[in-house]
Order: sequence, then C-alpha cells, then structure tokens
Amino acid sequence: MDTPVSPRTVTGRIDVHPRGFGFLTVQAPGSHEVLSAFIPPPDLNPLFAGDIVTGTVTAAADGRWTASHLSLVERPRTRVYGEVVSRKGALFLRIDREVGNADWVLDAGATRVQHGDAVVASIADGKVVLLYKVEAGEDRSLERIIARHGLSKDFSAQALEDARLAREVPHAVGSRRDLRDVPTVTVDAPSTRDIDDAISVLPAGPDGALRLLVSIADVAERVKEGTVLDAEARERATSVYMAGRVLPMLPESLSSDWLSLVPGQERHCLTVELRIDPQGRVTAADVYESVIRSWARLNYDEVGAFLDRGEVSPPMEPVREVMPWFRLASARLAVARGARGGMEFARDEARFTFDASTGAVSGLVSERPTSAHGMIERFMVAANEAIATWMLARGLPGVFRVHEQPDPERVADLNAFAEHSGFAAGFGRELTPLALAAFDRQIVGAAAEPALRSVLRRSLGPSRYTVKPGPHFGLAAPLYLHFTSPIRRYADLAVHRTLKGYLHGRRDYLDEDPTVESLAVHINMRARSANRAETDRHHVLEARWLAGHVGKEFSARIVRVKPFGLVAQLDGMLAEGTLPAEGLPGGPFRPDARELSLVGKERAFTVGMPVTVKVASTDEQLGRVELALVG
Repeated sequence: MDTPVSPRTVTGRIDVHPRGFGFLTVQAPGSHEVLSAFIPPPDLNPLFAGDIVTGTVTAAADGRWTASHLSLVERPRTRVYGEVVSRKGALFLRIDREVGNADWVLDAGATRVQHGDAVVASIADGKVVLLYKVEAGEDRSLERIIARHGLSKDFSAQALEDARLAREVPHAVGSRRDLRDVPTVTVDAPSTRDIDDAISVLPAGPDGALRLLVSIADVAERVKEGTVLDAEARERATSVYMAGRVLPMLPESLSSDWLSLVPGQERHCLTVELRIDPQGRVTAADVYESVIRSWARLNYDEVGAFLDRGEVSPPMEPVREVMPWFRLASARLAVARGARGGMEFARDEARFTFDASTGAVSGLVSERPTSAHGMIERFMVAANEAIATWMLARGLPGVFRVHEQPDPERVADLNAFAEHSGFAAGFGRELTPLALAAFDRQIVGAAAEPALRSVLRRSLGPSRYTVKPGPHFGLAAPLYLHFTSPIRRYADLAVHRTLKGYLHGRRDYLDEDPTVESLAVHINMRARSANRAETDRHHVLEARWLAGHVGKEFSARIVRVKPFGLVAQLDGMLAEGTLPAEGLPGGPFRPDARELSLVGKERAFTVGMPVTVKVASTDEQLGRVELALVG
C-alpha cells in the first residue's frame, strides 16, 4: 500500500498546455527530481506561462499531483501575442494558448482594431495594453513566437546611429599584426551572412610543429561599452536563427557587412595562434590584434570534398597549397581529442525547403555534418580552450562555459536509455569522458542516430556560462569558453573586451568579478529563450509540412516524457510529434519522478524506446503534430 503524502506548500513555475490546463513545475532543491502538479483551467485563468507562484500541491491515490491556492510571486513576462475577439461591443485578446488560457480585456488605446486582428500587447498592472498591430501579410506564427519568448525584432534609432558611426572607423593596420599576405579562408554554409571566424595555417618547421591561426572579427573595436548599441546587444545576448527570419544581436549593417569577414576585404580581428606538435598537443598560444584579408570564402561541402577525396573547387584555387596543412592540423587535433574522450558536437540539422513561387514549405531535409564540419569544430574548440587557459593563467575574469559531470542518477538514466535503444553502455556508477566517447562512437550511422543524440544531450544536461572556471565534461576540456562568435554571442564579445583590455595594458581585473557573473546569468536566460524560440519555429513548420502526411506511418523513437504524454522523433528526420497519454493502451499513465518513463498499470513507455506511429493531426498555429501509436 502506498504511503499517503500530505499536502505541502511549494514555489514553482507555471507551464501552460494549449488545451486549457496547466502544470506547476517544481524542481526539488539539490536534486534532478521534477514535480509536475496539474492545474485545472479555472485556477489557471489569471496566470501566464513562466509566472512564479506559490501554491499547495496534493497527491491523489493514483500518485498524480494537483496544485491549488496559487498566488503570484513574480511575472517575468512583459508582452503577449493574441488575436482580437469582439463580444457585445467589447474587445478581448485571445492570448497565445502556449502562454495563457483565458481571454483578457484589451485596452487598444487610439489604435483601431477589429475582430480577428493579430496584435502584440504589454502586461502592466494586471491589464493588457496594445503595443502594435500585426499588419496583413506578415507571418503571424513568427510574431507569436517572438512575443512568446520576449525577443526583440528591431533596433532603436540611437542604436542604428551608433552602428552607422561604427562604420566610419576604417580597418587600418596601425599597430596591429598584418596578416593580409597569409593565406586565409572562411568556411561556412552558403547562406551564412555573419562570418565571424577565419582560419590560416603555417606549415610545419623542422620540429614538425605547425601553427594554426584562428582569426575572429574584432567586434569590440566597433561596439563600445556604454553605447545604446551595446546595451541592446547585451539585452539580446545572442542572435536568434529561425527558418525564414533571423533576429541578429547586432544590426545587419555591422553583422553582415562591416564586421563580417567577407572575402577580399580588410578586416580587424583578434587572432589566437596555436602551435600544434606532431602528437596533436597545443603547446603554445599567442593572442594579438590583427588585420586580415580573406582569400577565399569556402563552404562545408567543397571543403569536405577536398578532405575526403582531394577535390579542389575553383574558389579553393588561391589557397590549394595550404589545404593539406589544414587537413593535417584537423587530424592532429582529432587524435588528441580522441585520446581524452568526450563527444563530437557537430550534429544532424533539419532544413526546410520552400517553393520558390509560393513560399510554401515543400520539404524537410536532414543534413548530416561533413568532415569539414568536424574540422572547423576542432579548430574552434581548440581556440576556445586556448583562450580560456590563457586568460586563467593571467588571472583574468571570463565568461567561462562549464558542463558538469553527470551524477550517478543521470548515469543510471543513460544506461537505461541505451538498453531501450538496443545499445550496451556499461557506464558503471561514474561516467567518464572516454566511456562517453565509446558510446558516442557506437551510435554513429545508426538509423535513429539523430534521436539518440537528442536524448543523449538532454541526459547529459546543459552547459552554462559562469565566471567560475571549471571543466566542460562533454568536450573533455579542463577549461572552456566562447571566443569565436562575437557577432552573434555577447559572451564572446565580453571575452574579447577583457582580452583587448589586457593587451592594451590593463591589469586591475578581479578574479570572479561579480558583474561578470551577473552577465553570465543574464546570457544563460536569454540563450534559453532563443533556443526555445528556434525550436517553436521548427515545430510550426513541421506541422505545416506534415499536414500533407496525415495517416502516413513512420518508425520513431521516444525522446521525451511529459505529464500529458510522450514526444517521439521520426526516424531519418528531425521532426517530432506528441503521443497523448489518453490515447495509449494500458493506461491511465503518469510520468515517473524523473520523467524518463510514462508508467501505466500494464506497461510503461520509456525514453529511447522505438515505436511505430502515424500522423493523426496537425495544428500549425500551435506548432503541434499529434501522433497515434500503430500496433
């Protein structure tokens, strides 16, 4: 007989389900255990997703929790998207159902709106006040996602003026090291507009050591602290990449032009020069301000063709003599990384294709990383590690990137996940970087590799920014930070400013500066919002595409367990859908304490388990694909 659990008062965060109910999610202190308590619709009416509340949670006989007597503690959300509803001469706003379950009275002010209009409104003093109307022809799903996650679309007039003034500073050589005559290339996707990293290599000398130069756009030279432009970039903290729309951290006049390392143009950079010995060890690093000129803009496919088959594309001709040295540098770093363990972070990515004439989604393509992706990842990881070590050796505060070793509970979860996926892990109680690398190598090429990697990364837990230096478990790196993308990440820009201050003689830095730690906390929060927005946009387009595949069967794999059911990823692509708990045989079901299994009286569904499903329905507005179990 189960021991009854007394009601208790807790503080947690509101999650809203688009069907009108919600959950109070509580993270147990010092544990990975998550308690999800059901909130009935009437109690959810005055609340929004993300609200911090206190309430009473009570366990029923079947083990399910219910929350009641909710009281608002904090409301981080300031804006909502909704559609206008006119009832009896009054205007209401039907809030984005991922954010709220009730219609709120709308204060439209002097703006003329009518039934069916889409608007974005502010939340102030318990009221919803119109900010702007979404014009006809604009993508409502994008506006919904932007408001849902508190993202910024536009820059202020003063920030744009700051960007204009930044363009007046020429890319002169001055006291910088002149690298214009060193063969330098950039390697990116053809669609990339904000090119912030370039690579050069100097052939090995008599001792066999070669030198790899990673040159990064010197954003800090143009974006000065104290300007409105810097304040808005800091608030954004990252560029957000959604299919069909990019919300850049910096105005495009800078990010895609004046700062971007476009071919044939002189650009200011910060360069880290790495000495790599024949064993793949980075034995020395030098950091300096430089001026470069990219000799060629290459894409991943053509660099992969050279690495794999020795093919030289026309754009590669100016640098063909140094390409074998890039291949050698990559191979050396791969050997060194392989010896210490960890996992490769280059991964399959989904790309939607669009009809050129109508703009409609025409397909979903899963793009596998090439050998060129692996090479560039190794170069950037080596540069980031070297800068972290360089800064720590000099007592400089940094926004370090830390990834903790999984605790025994997570290791047990990973063992179970591997077993349900048809793989043997054998991690024991403690997961080591080499054991992780061995498991990572097992799943390469597996039919369900994308789903397996999705679950693996989630099980390992997220990395985070902090002023306190520590190891990055997933990369098996003793120290790590982000240095290589200052055009699109504020963490990198903060690191650049510290480096430049030191290079120019500043020595009054504090270890573990509290202002740097507060910046790290802010960046972590904004990065999570950006990731969720990108995921939501992906789900909207998934639903749009899979609407034409209702009734079609797919093999899939369970990748998440939620209070309302399961999330499964379709094999061979990066599309996901939900399997509602009430539609599963053998119920009723409830998630276990760690949300790794959905448990019923007769059976359980566990993360990693293969299933066969069919597309039952789609809802583009909510970005939802509902699946049904087959068999």
